[in-house]
Amino acid sequence: MTAKPFASSADLADKQQTLEVLADGVYALTAEGDPNVGAVEGEDFLVCFEAMATPVAAGAWLERLREHTGKPVRYLVLSHYHAVRTLGASAFGAGVVIAHDNTRRLIAERGKQDWASELGRMPRLFREPDSIPGLTWPTVTFSDRLTVDLGGDRGELVLAHCGRGHTEGDLVAWLPRHKIMFAGDLVEAQAALYTGDAFHRPWATTTLDRVAAFGAEALVGGRGAVARGRPAVEAAIEQTRAFLRTMLEETGRVHAARGTLKEAFAAVHAALEPRYGRWPIFEHCLPFNVSRLWDELSGIERPVIWTAERDREVWNALQS
Repeated sequence: MTAKPFASSADLADKQQTLEVLADGVYALTAEGDPNVGAVEGEDFLVCFEAMATPVAAGAWLERLREHTGKPVRYLVLSHYHAVRTLGASAFGAGVVIAHDNTRRLIAERGKQDWASELGRMPRLFREPDSIPGLTWPTVTFSDRLTVDLGGDRGELVLAHCGRGHTEGDLVAWLPRHKIMFAGDLVEAQAALYTGDAFHRPWATTTLDRVAAFGAEALVGGRGAVARGRPAVEAAIEQTRAFLRTMLEETGRVHAARGTLKEAFAAVHAALEPRYGRWPIFEHCLPFNVSRLWDELSGIERPVIWTAERDREVWNALQS
């Protein structure tokens, strides 16, 4: 059997980016399964959501955004700590960089290792990596909820931590006036999940329950198309939940039977591939997902830090 290329190292073709105007002054940029980003206009400023992997990549997004608004970026919101979401921050010139308390701790604990790991896994997203000045550090953090007054008649933007999920520091951005949510990687719409730093049980239950309770009528997930309309939003949340539940069921069954990690990977792959196998990053993510869940079931509460070396070891053990 021919070995599969490591992670997304062979995914080198550019993706078609689409800028969508979801409401007056509310923007989302999607790109065929690449990480999504967004922006919200305040009265005389912008709030940007996610920073992309490098300043050069972020600059291209900002050029697209400038076709619609010339307002300066006052706030940059980071949904979590992963490198492809944070390392382009310097391009925005934001006076305030917002993240969850746990995200700041994770950057301090494992940001350098994560940077090297993700660069190796997804080199195409790191457009001109030498443009990265260093780790991105939030200037404002919070534990539960933070509200940004958008000024004038634009209402407010609510940032909320719904619980442990994709990481232990995820946040969502909620626009009550428009019922629009930017969910980060807590929800994916027609894209596979990455769960290598996840807390699978709370994510599949209470965390997604809290996301659903907002009652969004449009949702921008971490990857994939914008979910428009309540049925599409509910479907995106439930497809995310179903992915997690299947992982929990199949890995749990093998673990309880004292099987091996390799056997668990095979069982999860067989169960998920018919529905999710053609979606972006499915093959890339699954070895790291199952490895993390196996650790959880073995009593390792917090994710083991991913390094470039550990990435290769897990990949070679499960996906080669």
